[in-house]
Amino acid sequence: MRVLTRRLIAAAAVAAVASTAVATPAQASAKSYVKVGYFTQWGIYGRDFQLADVQQSGAASRLTHINYAFGPVTADGLCVSADPWADWQTPFTAENSVDGVADVAGQPISGNLNQIAELKKKNPKLRVLISLGGWTGSKYFSDAALTDASRKKLVSSCVDLWIKGNLPGLPAGVAAGVLDGIDLDWEWPGSSGEVGNVIRPEDKQNFTLLTEEFRAQLSALSRTTKKRYDLTAFLPAAPVKVDAGFEGKIFKYLDFATVQGYDFHGSWEARTNQQSALRVPAGAPDNPDFSSEVAINKWLSLGAPRQKLVLGVPYYSQGWTGVTGSRNGLFAPATGPAPGKFAAGTEDYKTVRTLPGFKVHRDLKSGHAWLYDGTTFWTYDDPAVLLQKSLWIRSKGLGGAMMWSLDGDDANASLTKAIATGLWTP
Repeated sequence: MRVLTRRLIAAAAVAAVASTAVATPAQASAKSYVKVGYFTQWGIYGRDFQLADVQQSGAASRLTHINYAFGPVTADGLCVSADPWADWQTPFTAENSVDGVADVAGQPISGNLNQIAELKKKNPKLRVLISLGGWTGSKYFSDAALTDASRKKLVSSCVDLWIKGNLPGLPAGVAAGVLDGIDLDWEWPGSSGEVGNVIRPEDKQNFTLLTEEFRAQLSALSRTTKKRYDLTAFLPAAPVKVDAGFEGKIFKYLDFATVQGYDFHGSWEARTNQQSALRVPAGAPDNPDFSSEVAINKWLSLGAPRQKLVLGVPYYSQGWTGVTGSRNGLFAPATGPAPGKFAAGTEDYKTVRTLPGFKVHRDLKSGHAWLYDGTTFWTYDDPAVLLQKSLWIRSKGLGGAMMWSLDGDDANASLTKAIATGLWTP
């Protein structure tokens, strides 16, 4: 891990508050910040990233929430598991288990849900939510949200499966109490996401009604269990997508919302760029352009409470190769995506941080960094950038930070620790 020097920390602090409005005392003295990390269900396979790694790296003790991703919505308008084997069936060895004890045949529940329960025992303040939808699981959200009856049906099935813990083929309520709420990752109401997703103009109003129904049913369950359940949502950065699918009054029903702070640009474009800058960089070739500041200001214009806006940050990089015509590689033509382990054009922070032959470049005023070796370009967030973003979150009076996704961090949880340092409160 590269150590953050005092000079770099000071520079990040100055850059974070430069050219921003001064936070009010109420904003600057927020009692606490949420720190939300996504844990991917499928990460236990090829990536070999387990919830035990979240514990052992020190990340778990520094998070307030984990979003377990994803639970899809079916064509019948129901919540289901995308992978029951991962969720509650696969046995974990002692080495891969949070508590260091191997699962045994006949125990009530295994899989990631049991590991989540073990993680919460070691971190009693940690809250874990099921994240519904995602890029490939949002196809039928529009259908499920279309009518009052369909909304009630969807929400009831989600609460029954994930919150009441009624898992198919197992005793009733076997997973009750494991999850603490629901995160809505409908990508996207009223505008395109994955090819083939159902989209309607009515999605905008129906998303609000869906959040209202989730809140109503979770609150009703709370009256029985005497437990508070969180309701959150993942929201887009692009103003056109915000306008197409969302109303400001959703925040009446949400505990907080995470705003996408990444994928502003990527290797699908023929020119290198930033993917997660705080502000639009000087000399940026696109106008209008995307940045965290642009995204947050858009949501504020709809009346979103500052303290309910949580800025998303990436634990992965976007990369291009065949880059020419630039001294530092930024805003330069490229021949295509850089090679990545799991997908062309993307790579984990833990991998790019150790690539040989690359020089680190920083734009502290705009809040982004990149690596360049004369041919290949990676835009990424390292601990220094994330410390700067954390200080910017504080200066803006926002609610905290969200990380996609925990498996991109290194074995020491360097990125999560940087965020926790920046958002520390006594």
